[in-house]
Amino acid sequence: MNHASPHTAQHGAQPVHEHTAGDHAEILDLDAEVLAEHTASIIAWLPLETSPRRIVDLGCGTGAGTLALLKHFPEAELTAVDSSAAHLHRLREKAAAAGAADRVHLVQTDLDAPAWPETLQRADVGPPELVWASASMHHMADPDRTLEQVHGLLAPGGLFAVVELAGFPRFLPEGAPEDAPGLEERCHAARDHHHAEHVPHRGADWGTKLTEAGFTVEGERTITVSIGPTRTNAVGRYALSSLRRMRGSVASALTAKDLTALDQLLDTDSPLSILHRSDLRVRTERTVWAARRT
Repeated sequence: MNHASPHTAQHGAQPVHEHTAGDHAEILDLDAEVLAEHTASIIAWLPLETSPRRIVDLGCGTGAGTLALLKHFPEAELTAVDSSAAHLHRLREKAAAAGAADRVHLVQTDLDAPAWPETLQRADVGPPELVWASASMHHMADPDRTLEQVHGLLAPGGLFAVVELAGFPRFLPEGAPEDAPGLEERCHAARDHHHAEHVPHRGADWGTKLTEAGFTVEGERTITVSIGPTRTNAVGRYALSSLRRMRGSVASALTAKDLTALDQLLDTDSPLSILHRSDLRVRTERTVWAARRT
């Protein structure tokens, strides 16, 4: 979904430390490709009273949510906000390829800054009726302040859609890989411990936070994702990119045997590479809150 990487600072709200910006852009693009149907279903579910003419995408990444929103609302203009120049460049290319370049306004800024740039307050078209934040809110240094800023940015009666991961994607069957069954779950346990220290707002009670910031929560929905292999090799590439990004934060917590098995999965030249498996599935959950400025 922007679906920022769903696995780290997906939508660029914060700098990426685990890998390069290029690696991050790749996983965001794969996230968009594999989960496009689920992104579209979330947008269609939003309880909008009228079709928005102006939208802001906070932490847009390489534009998964941006392009889905533009497709669903063909009359809308959208301001896409991210801290990464590389992500915004990639989004500009995608928007041009989709014939939507004239409907997208790019703003590079740090969303943790005390004041947001005036370019978000576009006086020529008025305040946004919809603000979208997918997998970016949990990366904010002070999410309560961010919620207050969004409340002030939205048009009266406007909607704020917060999409967050209820769980990181899983790809392997439970008994895989054969020489280290359950490896993926052990990696996720180590990753959860890492994120508990470094991403403290992941898993926050966003419904309560939105209410405390003055919003009225009009809907909450959890989307369960289960996708099998596709005709393209997108699921395999998605799994490869996800596990590559995970390795940096979990390697020190794994046994030598588990680390060897993980590296075999990540070695594209190995017969044990995850790209050669035909039993991969994408399994994850995403939760969306729809909150109105009343």
